[in-house]
Amino acid sequence: MKTVATVVLARGHENIQATHKTTFEITKEPTLTKRADCIIAVEANKSATALPLEFKEAARKKGAQMTIEIEAGELKEVVKARGTPRLLFTHPTDLVVRKSDYVCGRTLAIGADKAASDLSRLLVEEIKESNQRIRVTLIVETY
Repeated sequence: MKTVATVVLARGHENIQATHKTTFEITKEPTLTKRADCIIAVEANKSATALPLEFKEAARKKGAQMTIEIEAGELKEVVKARGTPRLLFTHPTDLVVRKSDYVCGRTLAIGADKAASDLSRLLVEEIKESNQRIRVTLIVETY
């Protein structure tokens, strides 16, 4: 088994809703409106295009398993998902984790066991703080 990890640093925002039923998103954009109900972090230091090449290659391997750890304050949430050879990693600002198998340039992982609406409401309250630092650790395991 091979493990490749990378960390995305971002921050919270007062307009975070985290109510989307099928996805969650991390963006490099500095702000958001309340309509953006899938976004869980802003001002990220990495987007789909900016992920390390080794990470992208591992995530594209057949059978790749992904663990996404979202940490804010003392709280931590773990999401399990899959990679796929179809991942493009071409979007300049966004990373999207999906419950479905849909893939576009923003897609980080598919087949996730949680979307924004499934995240702990305690965590969501933490990430509604604009100065809250959010650490998202992305771990891919391939065999």
